[in-house]
Amino acid sequence: MPTGERAADAADSRPGREQAGSTAGPAAVGPAAAVAGSAAGQWCDRCGEDAATGPHEGCAAARALEPPRYCAHCRRRMKVQVLPVGWSAVCVEHGESRG
Repeated sequence: MPTGERAADAADSRPGREQAGSTAGPAAVGPAAAVAGSAAGQWCDRCGEDAATGPHEGCAAARALEPPRYCAHCRRRMKVQVLPVGWSAVCVEHGESRG
């Protein structure tokens, strides 16, 4: 096995990361569900911190007007596009969500 492949495999096996090629996509969830760490994920989708560490009331209030910035499943920073009619956020691992 070439060295580059071993490094890629090691990077994908880090805790909290799902394997590459996963087909599970995110469902569009409301701000309270994403922040609360429900079945959607364990990370706050606004600040990127562990959703279980605190209430994240400020994040929930901000999410009423703003799109998510972090993936609630894997904590990656998402590419966000805000349009006059809504927003879209794309995680390279889990796909796109819209609001």
